[in-house]
Amino acid sequence: MLSNLAEKLQKALRSLRGKGKLTEKDVDLAMREIRLALLEADVNFKVVKDFVASIRERAVGHEVMQSLTPGQQVVKIVHEELTRLMGQEQSRLASGSPPTTIMLVGLQGSGKTTSAIKLAHYLRRHGHRPLLAAADIYRPGAIQQLEILSRSAGIPFYSDANAKPLQICEEAVKESKREGYDYVILDTAGRLHLDEIMMAELQEIRDRIRPQEILLVVDAMTGQDAVNAAAAFHQAIGLSGVILTKLDGDTRGGAALSVRAVTGCPIKFVGVGEKTDALEPFHPERMASRILGMGDVLSLIEKAEASLDRAKAQELEEKLRRQQFTLDDFRDQLQQLRSMGSLESILDMLPGAGRLPREVRQLAVDEKQLVKIEAMINSMTREERQNPSIINNSRRRRIAIGSGTTVQDVNRLLKQFAQMQKLVKQMGAMQKKGFKQFKKGRRGFPFFPW
Repeated sequence: MLSNLAEKLQKALRSLRGKGKLTEKDVDLAMREIRLALLEADVNFKVVKDFVASIRERAVGHEVMQSLTPGQQVVKIVHEELTRLMGQEQSRLASGSPPTTIMLVGLQGSGKTTSAIKLAHYLRRHGHRPLLAAADIYRPGAIQQLEILSRSAGIPFYSDANAKPLQICEEAVKESKREGYDYVILDTAGRLHLDEIMMAELQEIRDRIRPQEILLVVDAMTGQDAVNAAAAFHQAIGLSGVILTKLDGDTRGGAALSVRAVTGCPIKFVGVGEKTDALEPFHPERMASRILGMGDVLSLIEKAEASLDRAKAQELEEKLRRQQFTLDDFRDQLQQLRSMGSLESILDMLPGAGRLPREVRQLAVDEKQLVKIEAMINSMTREERQNPSIINNSRRRRIAIGSGTTVQDVNRLLKQFAQMQKLVKQMGAMQKKGFKQFKKGRRGFPFFPW
C-alpha cells in the first residue's frame, strides 16, 4: 500500500536519523527529497508546498535543534503533519434514527458497485441490517451485477428496472422501514465524465431522500484526477466523505494525501482488495505510521480478531502448554494466516518492515511457498502428520509426488518443523517455570503471546 511513496519518504528521513546534530542545510536537503517524493506521488502541488513549509518551520526550531535525538524529532514532526494532512482522526459513519441512508456517487469504473457490496458486508459484520438498492438504470448490467453480488453475499437487495432512479431510492427507503433494515445503501448511476444531467439527477435524489451520508467512490490509482472529481462532486452536491478504492494497487498515493486538504471531505473507507471483506475504515494516524515504516499494530490486531478462530486459538494454546504441536496444527495456523489477507499487507503492518530492502520483502511474502507447504502436509497420512519421525525416504518420495514438489522441499519442511517443535518445547518449559515464579510472588514473570 503506497509502497513507492513510503520507500522514498523513509529514504529521505533515514539520512537524518543517525545524526547527533542537525543543521538547516541537513533539513533543507531532506525537505527537498520529501517534496520530490510527494510530487511524484501526484499529490496536489499546493498541498505539497504547505506541507513541506510546515515541517521545515517546526524542524528548524528550538524543539529539534536542541534535542538529543534531532533526527527522531523530525520523523515525529513528519508523522504528525501527515496525520493532520489526512484528517487527524477517524471519521465514522453518521448515525441516527433508522434507517440511515447512504448515497454512493462517482464516475463509472471507480468501483462504486463493488464498494456498495463491501460497505454492506462491513455493516453486517458490525451487527447491522443493511439493504442494497440499485438505482443505476443506465449502465447495461449494473442492476444485475449488484443483484448477483448481493445474493452471493447474502445481503437483501431492492430495485425496479421499470422505475426511475428517484422512485427506486424512495421505494428502497420505504422497504427498509417495513422490513426493519437499519441502513439503506443507494448505488446511484455513474457517468464516464461529469455533466449537468448527472449532477441534476443526484441533486434531485439528495433533496428528496435527504441521506445522512453522501459518499464519493474514487479510484486511488487515478491520482490527482480523483481529487479533481472529489472537488467537483463536493461543490455540486455536498459530500460527507470519500471511499478510496484500489489503494492496494500500484497507486502513487496522491489522492490519499490530497483529498482531505483540497475538498475538506474526510476519507471514511479504503478498498484494499477484491473480496467483499476488503474494505477498511480509514485511520489517518495509522496510515501515516505505515507510510513512514512504523507499522500498524492496532489494525493488525483488529484484522486478527476478525479473521482468526478463537476456539482454535484456545485449542492451540492448550497444545502448546502440553508441548504437543503437530503438522496438523501448523497447517491450521497457515490457513488462518492466509485468511487475514495477503502476506504483503500483513508485513506492511509490522514495525520496521518498511525499512527492509524490496528483494527481502518479496522473499518474505512469497505466498507460493505457503501453498507448497500446505500441499505437502495434505499429502501426508494422518499418522505422518501426528508423528513426522516415521517419514522415511520412500514416504518422502510419495509425499513429493502427491504434492507436486521435490524430495528436497519435503526435507526442508521437515527440518523447519523439527526446529519449530524444539522452540515450542523450550517456550513451554519457560512458561511453566514462569508460572511457578508467579505463584510464589516473584517478579519477572515472562509474557507469552498465548
